[in-house]
Amino acid sequence: MYAVVEASGAQLTVEEGTLVRVPKLDGSIGDKVTLDKVLLISDGPTIGSPYIANASVEAELTDQGLDEKVTIYKYKRRTKYRRTRGHRQHFTELKITKINTP
Repeated sequence: MYAVVEASGAQLTVEEGTLVRVPKLDGSIGDKVTLDKVLLISDGPTIGSPYIANASVEAELTDQGLDEKVTIYKYKRRTKYRRTRGHRQHFTELKITKINTP
């Protein structure tokens, strides 16, 4: 069974026991997190409009850090304009422990 969940503005497909990286959430390693914005559960299937009432996904916060660097390069021809920048996005890694159905 899998579920589609909204976390930090991103929609993710999750299953029990998997590790998922989401944009940064507040908390420390080992904390329990409940994601209550469930859009779809494959058991049925049950589809929300936009969310399923009384459905949630429980997860444990396992890691926080910075993703790999993404290089941004801007260039305009014939003007000697070149800019190189880098960006590392903060992430939170969650281990999905349970999918609660209504």
